Order: sequence, then structure tokens, then C-alpha cells
Amino acid sequence: MSTSAHIANTTLTPAAQRILDTAAELFYTRGIHAVGVDTIAAESGVTKRTLYDRFGSKDGLLVTYLEQRDRRWRALIETRLADHTDPVERVLTPFDVLPEWLPDNTRGCSFINAFAELPEPDHPGRQVIVAEKTWLYELFDRLLAEAGAAGHETVAVQLLSLHEGAIISYSITERRDAAAAVRTAAEQLTRAATTR
Repeated sequence: MSTSAHIANTTLTPAAQRILDTAAELFYTRGIHAVGVDTIAAESGVTKRTLYDRFGSKDGLLVTYLEQRDRRWRALIETRLADHTDPVERVLTPFDVLPEWLPDNTRGCSFINAFAELPEPDHPGRQVIVAEKTWLYELFDRLLAEAGAAGHETVAVQLLSLHEGAIISYSITERRDAAAAVRTAAEQLTRAATTR
């Protein structure tokens, strides 16, 4: 088990949670490389030694931050999926949660932002990012298959692209209607694929 996986499955101490909350805000708003452990320690009110004791390294802290966001996102979608029985509505669930997710994420997708800063394929943070996007694609693919969609693998790529595009449109062009617009397009694609 990796250090970050161990941290993710352990209840954090109040100091560790404060470090993680501070790092999450700084990584998201300023960027990963622009923020050092000195800044994180100072702004969270702990020593660097405490940061290293709890997370091992800046990379360990970064991975924990990404894993925490991934868990929150997946939990939100899974909770909403449980509310739907209609196959098409289930496919559209990741679009339905965007209006409540986006207002707190005005700098775009934290995973895409981190991906741009982590060019090394074997970086543990990059692996979390790839796993999150792969999970979303596979979720679309599975739900489409369950709905009886023709060509579900291709439609899943289309839905993933619409979903990610909505986040970019919302944050960069400030299109506050992006989530609703892509949800309409996603529904059209899904219904076309599931109508025989």
C-alpha cells in the first residue's frame, strides 16, 4: 500500500487535516509548483516537521489532496445515481451534479490543472488523475451499456468530452449556462443512442 493510500484510509489528526485543507486551497488557487512546503506549513500554523511526519513529502500531500477530491466527486455522483432508476437519467447524473459542483471550482478542474503541472507519467499524483478520468469514462460506458446504447464506447467518449468541456467553459469563459447547455446535448446523444 502506498503512503498516500495509507493516509487516505486513516483518520487525519486535526493538524494533518488543517495541513490538507490549506494545501488543497493553495494547490487549487495558486498551482502546485508555485506553493512550497514552507508556505503550506506557515499558512496552516504547523511546523514543516509536522507536515513531513503526517504526509512524508510534498508529493505525498499532493496525492492525498487529489485522492480526497476524487473521493468527494465519486461519492457525490454515486449518491445521486442511487436516486435514479431511469437508465437515461442515470447516464446523465454526472451532468446533473455540475451546477452544484462548479460554483466552488471556478478555476476549472483540479485534476486537469494538476495534470498540466505533472508531466512525468509515473508521478503518483498523475496516476490519481488518470484513474479519476478513466473512472468517469468507464462510468459513462457502463451506464450507457446498461441503458442499451448502441456504440456505447464512442458515446461514452463524447459524454466525457462534453462533461470536461462544461467545466472549462464555466471557468475560463465564465459561461454560467455551460452545465445546462451540455446536459441538453448529452441527453440528445444518449437518447439517440438508446432509441432503436
